[in-house]
Amino acid sequence: MEGSKNATIVDVAKKAGVSVATVSRVLNGNYSVREATKKRVEEAIAVLAYVPNLQARELNMQKSSTIGVVVPDLFNTFFSLVMDGIEERLREDGYSLLLNFAKNDPHQEMACIEALVSRNVSGIIVISPNTTHIRESFYRKLSLRLPLVFINGYRSIPHISYVGNNERKGTHTALQYLMQLGHREILFVRGAASDSYRVKEESYRKHMAAREAEDAVCVIDIGEGNSRKTIDLAESKMVESLVTYKPTAVFCCNDLMAIGTLRAAKKVGLHVPRDLSVMGFDNILAARLVEPALTTMDQHMTLLGKHAAKALLAVIQSGKTQHILLDNTLVVRASTGPAPKRLV
Repeated sequence: MEGSKNATIVDVAKKAGVSVATVSRVLNGNYSVREATKKRVEEAIAVLAYVPNLQARELNMQKSSTIGVVVPDLFNTFFSLVMDGIEERLREDGYSLLLNFAKNDPHQEMACIEALVSRNVSGIIVISPNTTHIRESFYRKLSLRLPLVFINGYRSIPHISYVGNNERKGTHTALQYLMQLGHREILFVRGAASDSYRVKEESYRKHMAAREAEDAVCVIDIGEGNSRKTIDLAESKMVESLVTYKPTAVFCCNDLMAIGTLRAAKKVGLHVPRDLSVMGFDNILAARLVEPALTTMDQHMTLLGKHAAKALLAVIQSGKTQHILLDNTLVVRASTGPAPKRLV
């Protein structure tokens, strides 16, 4: 039996000379066991290479060691870096992750949530929830059943913790930087069906109005903003838009769109940044690898994930919800420069 892969809790009990109930108490840590007895059980587990049935333990303890995470996609490395922060922090408390992809589809997002609930997860973190297109009652009812955290969610629903970057302020900072460089014709690039894009567009329109530049407002929606198609979609859309609208600067809601815009500028013969400044948002790894390197707003994604994990643990352990707002940081690189002088 020594080292058998099929060793059971009964085998451990026999080896240690104790009852099955005592082995269970040692495994679950929910009752005190004499130190000498505990040591015999642990030695038997090691000798037999016994692997506990995790699902059975979770049923007995009426809790799960799994956390559900709903994410739009992982092609945009913004989400993978947030995931890295979540996993790192939750691993410290013995939790593992169960990942579902919503694909920026409200119906898919609800299906992901329902699938995670059916798997008896201890809590759910939703990255960039689509609260604009999902009935509030769906998440309101869910929050009464299960600990829930939104990352970059913008609808306030009771009993849900919120962790996010101040994207309104970050957009304002980005546009202020571009205007300080002399840009007035700033084209805004976004994707479809995202609260994050909506909030950034609202900030853009407000900023342009405050600078009496409403006549220069121009919003381009490329469609899928967080998929493997995003760069190509942005390039295709921006080839036409750069020629039609002739902006001096382009602000993009994420770095993937900005990379597509850099490619479009090259296609139509515009030099970046001499003829056109291009700015992204997120500061993914690719932002510093493209040519020219991309000016962007750093969302500190790993830190964002860690804060979300801590917020979820707080709800699980004490029922206390939190609202945490982090600042973005302007990262200036080679893709932005002074506005070109144009003949009137």
